[in-house]
Amino acid sequence: MTTQIKAAREGKITEEMRIVARDEDQSPQSIRQRLAEGTVIITRNTQRENVHPIGIGKGLSTKINANIGTSPDLCNFELEIEKAKIAVKYGADTIMDLSTGGDLDEIRRSILKTVNVPIGTVPIYQTAIQVAKKKGSIMHMTEDDIFNTIEKHAKDGVDFMTVHCGVTQQIVKRLAKHPRLMGIVSRGGTFLAAWILHHKKENPLYANYDYLLEMAAEYDFSLSLGDGLRPGCIFDSTDWPQVQELLTIGELVERARAANVQAMVEGPGHLPLNDIKANVQLEKSTCKNAPFYVLGPVVTEIAPGYDHIVGAIGGAIAGLAGADFLCYLTPSEHLGLPNLEDVKEGVIATKIAAHAVDIVKLGFKAANRDLAMAKARADLNWKKQIENALDPEKATKIRSRVKLKSPETCSMCSEYCAIKILKEALKTEAQCL
Repeated sequence: MTTQIKAAREGKITEEMRIVARDEDQSPQSIRQRLAEGTVIITRNTQRENVHPIGIGKGLSTKINANIGTSPDLCNFELEIEKAKIAVKYGADTIMDLSTGGDLDEIRRSILKTVNVPIGTVPIYQTAIQVAKKKGSIMHMTEDDIFNTIEKHAKDGVDFMTVHCGVTQQIVKRLAKHPRLMGIVSRGGTFLAAWILHHKKENPLYANYDYLLEMAAEYDFSLSLGDGLRPGCIFDSTDWPQVQELLTIGELVERARAANVQAMVEGPGHLPLNDIKANVQLEKSTCKNAPFYVLGPVVTEIAPGYDHIVGAIGGAIAGLAGADFLCYLTPSEHLGLPNLEDVKEGVIATKIAAHAVDIVKLGFKAANRDLAMAKARADLNWKKQIENALDPEKATKIRSRVKLKSPETCSMCSEYCAIKILKEALKTEAQCL
């Protein structure tokens, strides 16, 4: 079975590599080389037709992901489809469907048809939910249940899947004896940890990792090696369970590459600012520069309602340190299921963080829109300013709140606008010469 990484190692340049090269304004050969190394992945399932493949990793623009999905408390199929559309409209590079309520197959398949960006899922959610409904408890999951769900998602065309292969029996047993403040906050990680403790057996995803690799190679979906033991608060940051899981994942990355399977690594959720750079460097070192996908990071615990800002702060620092892929947070994080406006705000906040990183990482290639905005501001060209805004509708709404005395200025400075005054002074000076 030919995968993107296998083709790259054989010196072949695929259409997907050409698309990524064009989007990134780089040569196809440079994309091929990094893909062969495993420092870049291209997310596209071979079963998926209506998708624009993207590259994630070394030397590429910083990508962002938006999570959507139903819950048992709020299961509105149409709402989740609208969330997917809104997220893509405002700049999400990928969507993850984390649905846990309703017809999970129908929701996933509809999202796959609705948007043309890569789609990710966490198959263990569906496995656990369906087993609990049929058999009364998630403890009745079998290895076949888990892998049958993964294969179902693969056949549907899911482009990348979060798999918590690093939640091993050794780590879970130690964590049971030496608990953290927040325990395990990953839903998938908790499902597997509870199963491990109940059955006194190894994590099926770890024990049968070679089988998972065979399946990933068949459909060329990317493994997103999940951080099931990520810290759930800044006080659990960079502790033994988190680091031990990362060391395990480092080994799994190498096994994936040896099997011609694309893999990226998911990173910690809650970290104080001064831990972020070290965590990124640790991942890059341990996982041989595999693409790093981070949630936030969340840098403080006291901002419910504003966690999209908290995550953007952490994401900017992580991106500057070398993280490649930022997962958004919304204002409803830690509080409830996001609505459409929450999704929009979360995407834009994370897009700002990613863009700020790319200005440093990629230089003028990323900053040309900023230059256009600066020129428009210097010229008091409000039409151009609105056009270059990440959210033109919001910028227009704010500008039109107050009836302006002069259409050249805004309601902040009005007739005392510094740019206008200087322009007039320079014009007068020029006329006197």
